[in-house]
Amino acid sequence: MLVSPKSLVKIARSGNALERLRAVRDGQAAIRVAAVGGALSTGVLHALRHPRTTADLAQEIGARDVELLEAFLRALTAAGLVRSTDGVHRLTSRSRAVLGDDVVRAAYEGFSDFHTGLYRDLPGQLAGGRAREDVTRRGDVIARLSRAMEPLVHDALAREVRESGARRVLDVGCGDGSHLVHMLAAAPEAHGVGIEIDPAAAALAIHALAGAGVADRGRVLTADVREVAAEGAEALGGPVDLALVANVVYYLPAEERTELLRAVGALLAPGGRLVVVSTMAEDSAFSRHFDLLLRAQDGEMSLPRPDEVASQLTDAGLDVTGIQRLAPGDPLYAVTAQRARPEAPGT
Repeated sequence: MLVSPKSLVKIARSGNALERLRAVRDGQAAIRVAAVGGALSTGVLHALRHPRTTADLAQEIGARDVELLEAFLRALTAAGLVRSTDGVHRLTSRSRAVLGDDVVRAAYEGFSDFHTGLYRDLPGQLAGGRAREDVTRRGDVIARLSRAMEPLVHDALAREVRESGARRVLDVGCGDGSHLVHMLAAAPEAHGVGIEIDPAAAALAIHALAGAGVADRGRVLTADVREVAAEGAEALGGPVDLALVANVVYYLPAEERTELLRAVGALLAPGGRLVVVSTMAEDSAFSRHFDLLLRAQDGEMSLPRPDEVASQLTDAGLDVTGIQRLAPGDPLYAVTAQRARPEAPGT
């Protein structure tokens, strides 16, 4: 039965038609994200890398409610994630792309989980409920998502390596070691040290150095950089020419950030450079969302502003040399500073 023009006019005039359309569109997008997230978390996509019947799939993922699984598969088929023929289910090119690109996969895992769960749980937390634990519980997903911006960070690092002529480099909070590997690749004569407080991440960094063939020029310390600085630069084999602190400062309370930067600065050689890379607080939707997510965690976390980082670097005894947005429209910044060279006698 066709809808009459009069009915369409009534629909258009009832309520805010534009916002209703936007709400439905946003809701459909949310369903798509949740569908992919559910297909990943249940293990359905992973299991369907090989075609399976419903019974075989149920056994593979441990599903007891087969009728519900069939309904889920119909929903995934409608979403373009699964193709079913003669009772056999297969992945589509879209779902294979999700499995084939780890950043894409991490995006669906994160946005179907804690990024949106933050808002679902917010009423209880505002009423005094327990703080969130996403940073510790899903830190791997957060780290994998950040890899989307790695090329931008690596370009900035390559410029700093070339301009500084660095022979010794340091990556504070080195994570899986990708930045340290890139710095060593950009400076074939350089040696480097990564400092990582998380033993599991430090193990990944050691593996990354070996995989990139630079283990003879790089090593990883499992420690807090402030403890290393208390021992002096000799703990690193000597002062460094270039240090990186990437996506670390917002995990510390604001009052502890100057202490961290002062510790890193103490490990620099005279004239050595420090690059602080971070998502920053600004009036963009993702920046404000990420700041809210951090503030909801257990611990006093928050996004800094670029000028705050610059002020903290100054308070740490370093000379700020630049503030650079690494991508148009993205709240990722690099703030650079330098340790002063001693004045020549007689000047």
